[in-house]
Amino acid sequence: MSNLWAKVLRDLRNPLFLQGYALMANTVITGVLGMGYWLLAAHFYSPEEFGRGQAVITAMRLFASLTALSFVGALARYLPIGGRRTPELILRGYGLAAATGGVAALGFLLTLPLWGKTYSVLAGFGPGLFFLFSVLVWAVFTLQDVVLTGLRRATFVPLNNLIFGLVKMGMLVAVAGALPSGGIFVSWVIPTALALIPINWLIFGVIVPRHVRQADPTQEPPRLREIGRFLSGDFPGTLSMLAIVYLVPVVVATQVGEATFGRFSMAHTLASMIELLAMNMAVSLTVEGSFDRNALAMNCRRALRRAFMIVVPIVTVAILGAPLILRIFGDAFAEEGTTLLRLMALAVLPRVLIEVYLSALRATSQARLLALVQIGLAVAVLASTLTLFPIFGVNAVGYGVLFSQLLVALLIFGNLRKILKIGQTGRSVVTQGSSGAA
Repeated sequence: MSNLWAKVLRDLRNPLFLQGYALMANTVITGVLGMGYWLLAAHFYSPEEFGRGQAVITAMRLFASLTALSFVGALARYLPIGGRRTPELILRGYGLAAATGGVAALGFLLTLPLWGKTYSVLAGFGPGLFFLFSVLVWAVFTLQDVVLTGLRRATFVPLNNLIFGLVKMGMLVAVAGALPSGGIFVSWVIPTALALIPINWLIFGVIVPRHVRQADPTQEPPRLREIGRFLSGDFPGTLSMLAIVYLVPVVVATQVGEATFGRFSMAHTLASMIELLAMNMAVSLTVEGSFDRNALAMNCRRALRRAFMIVVPIVTVAILGAPLILRIFGDAFAEEGTTLLRLMALAVLPRVLIEVYLSALRATSQARLLALVQIGLAVAVLASTLTLFPIFGVNAVGYGVLFSQLLVALLIFGNLRKILKIGQTGRSVVTQGSSGAA
């Protein structure tokens, strides 16, 4: 036991592991509080309102993430070396993400009748304006965590989301009687808006000034043209990945009833939280790779070992215990969601390989290859899901994700092995990475 504790303490002195563990802890906290939130929602709201709330929140996150998710890679890549331009990079990211999400949400609201009965709750000026506000808020909220991570302050992320989750659960119960038909969405958005104030005060009032003071004065901050070239390659790929995370559930919501979507969404949400664990260490890897490219290969090997060490037991529990986990929400959830949860949990294992590879590409600015891998994965998931949906229904999402991630992991495995061996052969990762840069 003492050896394990000593190993953990040694890991925490390494920024790669400290950041990665903080983000993993955040995922666990978010997952536990998320389950509690949806358990309360299932108790206080009807199955139809439960499904409608899930659908509207998914749509909000889709539009808010249109540009926000593409800035996740860019901010993780360039904030560590941002120097005096750090505040400008953050504000530009916030502004572009909010503006793009707002325009997309406005287009959605103007074409609302085309999106099915589930989204009719957003009809009218008041509900539409509130939805538009929620998209702007969530766009900034999405980038807060990666800003903290890019500035090596990821330890604040779980604390922020712990408080946010508890406030969100309290508001869910508080408004259940007054807003039986919209309480879920309101209880999600208001705490999100309130959370922006203290966290951005911390970022711009404390962390950014300290980061700028500690920056290497001899290092030239990244130019906007350089960041633009990176985004031109990363954005199409990230947009494709966005289709997997948010567009697939929105499409499912247009094809099934509200109650069925609620049960699908619960299994999908739980599986997505497990997948986030695979992505957490990868985000930390991008940050540390930006600080020190020569250590990238060694950090890739470390990230893979730690990620599999943590993810494999969780995936095993999810596969074996899927019916019991989902039965907490009700028998219907277990009957309709067990297969989906098992398939998507199993798909996390190849996703670990993919995410580590993508982070290595980001750290070495190989934007074109980065886009190619992400677009290929998204096309495979969407094509296989749409092909299998008439046969397997909502479980087609699980089969599509598993097949696609296994296929892409096999295709990138050779290149990943080369990256992992660079440090062992003494070759410079910078040279290896720059040769394919956009």
